Amino acid sequence: MSEVELVKTKKTGVLLANLGSPSAPTTSAVRRFLKEFLWDPRVVNLPRPLWWVILHFFVLPFRPRKSASAYRKIWTDNGSPLIFLTLKLTERVADKLHCKGVTTQHVMRYGEPSIAKQLRAFKNAGVDNLIILPLYPQYSSTTTASIYDDMVKELSQWKHLPHIHFISDYHQHSHYIAAVAEAIEQCWRQHGKNELLLMSFHGLPEQLTKWGDPYFHQCHKTATLIAEKLGLDDKQWMIVFQSRFGKAQWLKPYCVDTLKALPAQGIKKIDIVCPGFAVDCLETLEEIAMENKAVFIEAGGKEYRYIAALNDSEAHVDAIVSLLEQKL
Repeated sequence: MSEVELVKTKKTGVLLANLGSPSAPTTSAVRRFLKEFLWDPRVVNLPRPLWWVILHFFVLPFRPRKSASAYRKIWTDNGSPLIFLTLKLTERVADKLHCKGVTTQHVMRYGEPSIAKQLRAFKNAGVDNLIILPLYPQYSSTTTASIYDDMVKELSQWKHLPHIHFISDYHQHSHYIAAVAEAIEQCWRQHGKNELLLMSFHGLPEQLTKWGDPYFHQCHKTATLIAEKLGLDDKQWMIVFQSRFGKAQWLKPYCVDTLKALPAQGIKKIDIVCPGFAVDCLETLEEIAMENKAVFIEAGGKEYRYIAALNDSEAHVDAIVSLLEQKL
């Protein structure tokens, strides 16, 4: 059998990986989720003994109740939006790749379905060509690298490793940029264009950038490419960072501070989009679409429109498939 024929016989498995979600919008379920999430040294890199004390005596006794209340605002009959929207996206991608003999599944870094369990299922099914795509367009050590760590933790126990393709980011992939731009334009066609477009990304401590994390620069590249695709000049859009936590300096400008200031500057009608999120979740649906809207209106804003994540849209499915096909 020739080398080409051997390659063709490989069995390919694709994992679309996302962050994860509590199993229910209850304090106990959120506590279990946060305990796993916040103990990850990629997420919080304080010395373990110090962080153990802070986590168990100052965070877990109080934060789960507040977070559970937020989850209840966005919980649906299908459960967590992040979980079922990731599943819907995966199913549509799987339909596109099935004809190529590719098996596609979704996994969560925290909670279920876990990366380890699905890797074992692929192993039992004879998968010898593995593609993992974290659904984070911009690379960060706090997200993408954590998925890599979890993958390696499981694979380090195997005697025979598959061929592995790990897609670390797609922050400037042309299909992804076009999909986000089209979603924005579709919103404008339906509802009209407001005075300013905010592109909001999840915030991180500034120190990570100093340590070499490329996330900040990739967010700026993504936002610039989207603005160029839309034909916007510098006064028609802004980049901001949301979800600041704690007293350390985080990536700026802060989303909330910007929303409070804009009405006084004469900008009272805005659109806001979150290009760092593949599917809608607590952070987009509750923080951005609800809490931050209230902040803007209270500051004197008149119109605040959140533009949904790409979710399982046709353009998003095509963008994901185009990324994966490069590794097939």
